[in-house]
Amino acid sequence: MEQTFILKKKACHLDAADKLLLSVCIFLLAAVTTALAQAQASSAIRAVIDAQAAAWNRGDIDGFMNGYAQSSLTTFVSDDRVMRGWETVRARYKKKYPNAEQMGRLTFSDIEITPLCSDTAMVLGRWQLKRKGDHPRGRFTLLFRRRLEGWRIVQDHTSSTTP
Repeated sequence: MEQTFILKKKACHLDAADKLLLSVCIFLLAAVTTALAQAQASSAIRAVIDAQAAAWNRGDIDGFMNGYAQSSLTTFVSDDRVMRGWETVRARYKKKYPNAEQMGRLTFSDIEITPLCSDTAMVLGRWQLKRKGDHPRGRFTLLFRRRLEGWRIVQDHTSSTTP
């Protein structure tokens, strides 16, 4: 069956092979566009994580907290506790890490970024602190959402292990 389209006042007839070729081209364009968007999201999320590590290593908890969504819905899970709200998470970090010595040097590794949809991604990774006398470490799962200010953490589940 042949369909007729009017393009710039000219008739264009598409047979089955033309329709298939057009469909394949549209599919490939969509796939490339999606891959580019995912790569951009991964790069932006990685930049947030890198900025957090840099802020931590400067002793700047407020800078570190810029990676989290400033929302009452931001959720942090660790040490068998669930904390809700950006301010609550910030207060927890300030209490647990009152000075640069307690903060130590933070590194992230084994980062895996999985886009879930156009505005949400899951991140798995490892963290490690190097401090005088100990080297705590563990894993984390982060849920990032694209917000007006950029990609931000809305949920953080962090575990630790005894070195």
